[in-house]
Amino acid sequence: MEAFLQYDFLRNALIAGILIGFTAPVLGVFIVVRRLALLTDALSHITLTGIAFHLFLSQTLSVLTGLSPVYMGMIFAAAGSLFIEKLRTVYTAYQELAVPIILSSAIGLGVIFISLADGFNQDLFAYLFGSVIAVSKGDLGAVTGIAIFVTIVLILFYKQLLFIAFDENQARVSGIPVKSMNLLFIIMTALVIATSMQLVGILLVSSLMTLPVAAALQAAKSFRQMFVYSVIVGEASVLIGMISAFYLDVSSGGMIVLAALVLLLASMLYRKASGRAVFHPGRQKEAAVE
Repeated sequence: MEAFLQYDFLRNALIAGILIGFTAPVLGVFIVVRRLALLTDALSHITLTGIAFHLFLSQTLSVLTGLSPVYMGMIFAAAGSLFIEKLRTVYTAYQELAVPIILSSAIGLGVIFISLADGFNQDLFAYLFGSVIAVSKGDLGAVTGIAIFVTIVLILFYKQLLFIAFDENQARVSGIPVKSMNLLFIIMTALVIATSMQLVGILLVSSLMTLPVAAALQAAKSFRQMFVYSVIVGEASVLIGMISAFYLDVSSGGMIVLAALVLLLASMLYRKASGRAVFHPGRQKEAAVE
C-alpha cells in the first residue's frame, strides 16, 4: 500500500479501483436479478469496438492521439446500449435476442477495426486485460463523475429500478416509466463498464459485475445484505487484485478476477458448512421494494 500512496499513477489506480469496486457490484445486483448477465459481455465488446475505432482513426487524425480511447469506448457503449433497448422493443416476445445480436455485431466490427489499426498493439492489450498504470488523472475524473452519477440515480430511483428488476410488466401497470428507467439503467451499465476496463480489462470486466454478486448470494439473508456483501467482495477483489498484480508484475484484470473467484469459493464453502440454502431474491420481492 505504501507504493500506491507514494506514486501518482498508482494512487489514481487505487482511487479508481475503490470507486469501480462499488459501482460495478451494485449494478451487478440488478443485472443478476434480471438475469441479464450476458448484457455485460455485449457492452464490454462494444467498448472494445470503440477503442479499436479510436486507434484506427488516430492513425490519420492527429487530434485524437492525445485523447484517451476510453471516451470513444464510452460513446460506443452508450450507443450500443440504446440499440439493445431499441431491439428489445422490436422483439417483444424474444427480448433476450437483443443482447446476442449486439454482441456478435460488436465482435465483427471490433475485429475489422483492429485489423485496420494494424492489429493488436501494447495499448490494446492493456485495455483487453487491464493494467494498474493505465489510469491517468483524466480517466480518474471520468470514473469519479460516473460513480457520482450512478450513486445519485440509485438514491433517487432505487425502488423503481428494483421493482422493474423483479417484475417489469407489473411495474409498467403500476405507472413506473419502465422504458425510461431501462434506458437509464443500461446507459449507466455501459458507462461503468467503459471506465472499468482500464483496471479489469474488457474481456474480464463482466466478472466484476457478477462474481461478487454470486458470492453475496451464498451468505446473504436479505436483499439489503446482498447489496452490502456484493460491495464488500467487489472492493476486496479490487484491492487484493491490484496490489498482487503490482508486486507480481502481472495483469491487474486477471488478479482482480482471481481474487473474486477465491472469495466466491470461500463463500460457497461457508454456506455449505453452515447448511444454509442459496439466497433467492425473488422470494423476498415484496419486502425488497418496500
